[in-house]
Amino acid sequence: MIEKKLWRGLKTGVPAEGDILILGVPFDEAVSNARGAAEAPAHLRKLSALNPPVSEEGLDLRKLIIADQGDVNLDPEDSSYFGRVEKEAAALIATGKPSLFLGGDHSVTIPLGRAFAGHYSPKPVGMIHLDSHCDLMDSYDGHRWSHACPQRRFLEHENVVSKNLVMAGIRNFEVEEMEFLRENSAITVINARQFYSRNHKEIQSQIVEALKDVEAVYLSLDIDVLDPAYAPGTGVPEAGGLSTREVIELVREIMGNLPVKAVDLVEVAPVLDYRDITSWAAVKIIYEIFATLVTTKQ
Repeated sequence: MIEKKLWRGLKTGVPAEGDILILGVPFDEAVSNARGAAEAPAHLRKLSALNPPVSEEGLDLRKLIIADQGDVNLDPEDSSYFGRVEKEAAALIATGKPSLFLGGDHSVTIPLGRAFAGHYSPKPVGMIHLDSHCDLMDSYDGHRWSHACPQRRFLEHENVVSKNLVMAGIRNFEVEEMEFLRENSAITVINARQFYSRNHKEIQSQIVEALKDVEAVYLSLDIDVLDPAYAPGTGVPEAGGLSTREVIELVREIMGNLPVKAVDLVEVAPVLDYRDITSWAAVKIIYEIFATLVTTKQ
């Protein structure tokens, strides 16, 4: 049997050569429901070995160089894991090249967001949060680093203001989050029902307009922004979500029209999946992100 290589057919190299830098964060210790997201970085790479290096529109992705830096592995005896994640992420972000982080549960956005905001401080940065949940809790299950808290932590950075946080696909709110949103009304929240009732191009333009003045944008994509019909393999699935097509179009619009310097893709849980439906959706999104970079490079 011929051994299939990760990122099949794509050029790979070191960060100095890379057009996009990849880092895995296999951590799911902060979930509130089912675990399994720690397996995602390895599993998505495994599926990449089966995926041709071509976009859905036939764009040759071999024009890109992928610099995959492996994973920040979790040592059960190490209490400073998030600190190591932040340090390794900061090194990638400092190159100025786009970085893709493969989670992991959504708590990994806390150290990743800290590295991102810290690098650009004091210049203003923005976050686009594609999710079914707000993730604005100050603490959850007694922890301020829960996967229900990353956006609250991101707003604590000195160069992040409420108007530079955009949340889309939302369809689940905690009472505390509703109160926080009332007090921070500049946050843009586009709920899932609006994707049903409004013109999609109008929504895409709203998101781009909201963040047109920031220095850099971080895109955080929780796979449960997708309806469970498209992504059953996740810890807290929420009915009534977006289609894979809607998310791909939204991501392409964001990547093509805003200074996106970091992306994370989180909450894919292969052990909870059915026939890799969720994982393949994640791989599809990743490769369309690659396609936007090829277009930009041309």
